[in-house]
Amino acid sequence: MDLNTITSVVEAGAPGEPAMWRPGDAWLAGGTWLFSEPQPRLRRLIDLAGFGWQPLRIDERGLEIAATCTLTQLFGAVMPLDWRAATLIGDCCRALLGSFKIWNAATVGGNLCLSLPAGPMISLTASLDGTCTIWTPARGERQVACVDFVTGAQHNVLEPGELLRSITLPVSALRCVTAFRRISLSPYGRSAALLIGRRSSDDGSFILTVTASTVRPVQLSFPDLPAPAELGAALEREIPLDLYHSDVHGAPAWRRHMTVEFAEEIRRELSRPNGACHG
Repeated sequence: MDLNTITSVVEAGAPGEPAMWRPGDAWLAGGTWLFSEPQPRLRRLIDLAGFGWQPLRIDERGLEIAATCTLTQLFGAVMPLDWRAATLIGDCCRALLGSFKIWNAATVGGNLCLSLPAGPMISLTASLDGTCTIWTPARGERQVACVDFVTGAQHNVLEPGELLRSITLPVSALRCVTAFRRISLSPYGRSAALLIGRRSSDDGSFILTVTASTVRPVQLSFPDLPAPAELGAALEREIPLDLYHSDVHGAPAWRRHMTVEFAEEIRRELSRPNGACHG
């Protein structure tokens, strides 16, 4: 779509020196959402390609994903063999259900910043204890846990002029055994519930992350694998009905039902002998 209110497109400056942001600006990465509908409040786009950020960095601490990393780049990366949770990358990329054109343009950071409940990069990074690095207009930076980044449907913690720089996934989470569940109302529909469970490679603890069915990510942590009743009670306590998302892709009551069903399936899967984590 042509954005007829845009008067200029400027390239972002050198790394660490963002172009001066002003009201009416928008950061431009892949642009798959930005160019999909009118943006009457915008006057200028700041193209992040000018930063030249390395899409992915793998080291002994874990995985750093640049906000401008595309789904294709993330999906095609070769991860260390002991990062058992890396299978979630393919699961979550495929959950976007976009064409190859979308995969080649859509970015990990854009998916987080759009903050749709069904955003699969939100699911991936929140479930693996990701940390967002955010650049501020005053040339500073701050860190926010990915599970706390999205605050509601299309709402997040970014203040005007702030820019998501990267997401870091720790090696402790990447070495875990995981289980993935997803459902939508149609074979190629938007996710209505997407749950990811994992067992800690350090202490065997169980972490369940609920996304898509809720307006923001919800994470439940247990020191060991919970009993069915304990898990059910935690879901009831931590996710009231008004926290479940409501739109044409699923009613809240159905989303809650599927969340409870998937949570128990994940619990059972990770209770099997080959689902136990080892350091």
